[in-house]
Amino acid sequence: MRDTTISRRELLKGTGALVISFSLLSPLSRAFAQGAGATNLEPEATSLDSWLAVAADGTVTVSTSKVDLGTGVVTALSQIVAEELDVPFHSIHMETGDTAQTIDQAATVGSATIARGGPQLRQAAAAARQELLKLASAKLQAPVEKLTVSDGVVTVAGDATKKTSYAELIGGKRFNVKITATGTGGGMKVAPEVIAKDPKNYKIVGTSAPRVDLPPKFTGEFIYTADVRVPGMLHGRVVRPATVNTKPTSVDESSIKNIAGVVKVVQEGNFVGVVAQTEWAAIQAAKALKVTWSAPEHKYPSTKEEVFDYLKNTKSARDQAVVSRGDSDAAISQGGKTFEATYHWPFQLHGMLGPSCSVADVQANAATIWAGSQGTFNTRRQVASLLGMPEKSVRVIYREGAGCYGRLSPDDVPLDAALMSRAVGKPVRVQWMRDDEHGWEPKGPAQLLSVRAAVDGGGKVAAWEFVDRSFPWTENGNPLLAARQVGHDATSTGNGNGNGGGGQIYRFDNQKVVASMIPWVWPDPMPLRTSNLRAPGDVARCFASESALDEIAALLRVDPVAFRLRYLADQRIIDVLNAAAKQARWNARPSPGTASGGSKVTGRGVAVANRDETMTAAIAGVEVDRASGKITVQRVTLAQDCGLIVNPDGVKNQIEGNVIQGVSRALLEEVKFDASGIKTLDWVSYPILHFPDVPEIDVVLVDRKDLPPNGSGEPSLVPVPAAIANAVFDATGVRLREVPMTPERVLAALKAGPQSSELLPRV
Repeated sequence: MRDTTISRRELLKGTGALVISFSLLSPLSRAFAQGAGATNLEPEATSLDSWLAVAADGTVTVSTSKVDLGTGVVTALSQIVAEELDVPFHSIHMETGDTAQTIDQAATVGSATIARGGPQLRQAAAAARQELLKLASAKLQAPVEKLTVSDGVVTVAGDATKKTSYAELIGGKRFNVKITATGTGGGMKVAPEVIAKDPKNYKIVGTSAPRVDLPPKFTGEFIYTADVRVPGMLHGRVVRPATVNTKPTSVDESSIKNIAGVVKVVQEGNFVGVVAQTEWAAIQAAKALKVTWSAPEHKYPSTKEEVFDYLKNTKSARDQAVVSRGDSDAAISQGGKTFEATYHWPFQLHGMLGPSCSVADVQANAATIWAGSQGTFNTRRQVASLLGMPEKSVRVIYREGAGCYGRLSPDDVPLDAALMSRAVGKPVRVQWMRDDEHGWEPKGPAQLLSVRAAVDGGGKVAAWEFVDRSFPWTENGNPLLAARQVGHDATSTGNGNGNGGGGQIYRFDNQKVVASMIPWVWPDPMPLRTSNLRAPGDVARCFASESALDEIAALLRVDPVAFRLRYLADQRIIDVLNAAAKQARWNARPSPGTASGGSKVTGRGVAVANRDETMTAAIAGVEVDRASGKITVQRVTLAQDCGLIVNPDGVKNQIEGNVIQGVSRALLEEVKFDASGIKTLDWVSYPILHFPDVPEIDVVLVDRKDLPPNGSGEPSLVPVPAAIANAVFDATGVRLREVPMTPERVLAALKAGPQSSELLPRV
């Protein structure tokens, strides 16, 4: 059989050109763009028509502000709606993230789309089904309780000749029905009085429905933010300094006078950008434009040691007591053995494979933004504030970006595009360059984590103290980069780096877990912006707490799995840990194992976590080359309980992606900087995991049909770095308490030798 495989590059070469034409504006969109009653286009949560519509051909269009970041949630949400309406899965069409056509259900963050957005759409669909059955009852002259629905066709029980379809009942028409909707955002309750389908009767939810977004992505037809084109569009690039708190003292526009196609140099406050007729002209002009920047107003830290010293010694702005049980101080002072250790987690990048991109069309009284924002309503608020417009005059249309996991929660580039579009009076497309993205994206904050524990004479953990000292997210809730450059001041010190702690999943008689937010000053602003990075805060907290627990188990010569089972109180976590151990064929023994005499040694490690009521357990198998210091993660077994599973294949895909990113963050990723700015500005200086180094991944799904569904976008990432660190200890007998676990750090640890029982000295 002849191989007909053809690459996209070969396809383009063979056809000479591929022209994609599409319409960005629906009838509703065109009305908005023309200013026809723009302020009246806001959908209302209490209107059933704001949530879904049935077309004349029976297809169902669902409107939601939740967006798909490449995680497959649109597929899962489609399943939820199809299930509740009893229509074919393929008949569902999702309209996502358009502020003019959807209800604000909060940003797509925190693995909350299925857990919070899912029930909202399920109840809206249940309300629609209820109304459709009322219409069918009147048409078929039969009571509602005698009606059954299959694939959108309503039939009278016992009389197959009496039937009608959703399309015949309401196709192309409005419901004109009010429903109950209380609260806002992710906490909104939609039609709670309507009884939804019993999960025991599910036929679509719980099956691996195919991803609806993948076919057009495979063929190149999918429209990403970078692909958006609108008539008359120009191209922009931003020119920014190497560090924050510097200002342009001079901008020499004559330096780019010989570059054809330059339309305008845009300078407003400290913001500098160029607009050109072509993207290449904009790139050239941004690179060539001579801008003299003032010297930094403050002295910045030049080493990571200074950062961690600052985290250690600065008074916290807020302490959150995650767990407070018994008297840990008294229990530790009573004698026995004590354990103390400190763990370091670095600044890390979101590292979007494609840099941020947006298109803005700003007119006198309205603005339209195309963006990959995780929260389009948040972006609307930011753009409206920047432009001094009412929020309803700004429309944000979602177009998927290149993956983000927190990066596009504070989405900067729409503001860049809006400033430039306003300056030239035409639509402007702005895409950051790679060094822009690595240098200016808000980083995941560094964390300093300390553990203190006491073990009594019987080998029982009598006390546990855990403190996470972390920087806040400077960009969440504050004006974004361009807004600050034009004079919009920050309004808060930022949000805490997640709300969790370390070790709270275990039950100790005396336990204190504290999350401390360290104010972001030195004593002046740092040269790094920060925001939420996938599973924010929890990855580092799990790395520290699960490493510490593993260290104590090793010093007591107890098997790591058995030791955890002593203190786990939640049966769901116990079940997940047992499932992972069984799948990985865990052989009970203390760590470290007996290393071979060769250069390469192997080991296994375990870690468990609970993030937002999704339970995970990871078991990692590693090989460590003692000559080079290189760690190779050979296999990761990941068991997960996320409640009711909507789409098993989708959940599995999320777990696999989390494991890959967890390995990368554990072994490779660290933002480096000094007083002159960020130094990791490309994929060489900031490496990520390559395909040949992806481990074998074994996924175990624990389906709990008795529980509501929870998210899978983040939880399975949390235990992976800890499991790897514990596996390295099992292989080598040395403990790595700092991420990333680079060859240099492995060699240094091997040279220093294994820790001894002196880590548990008698008091």
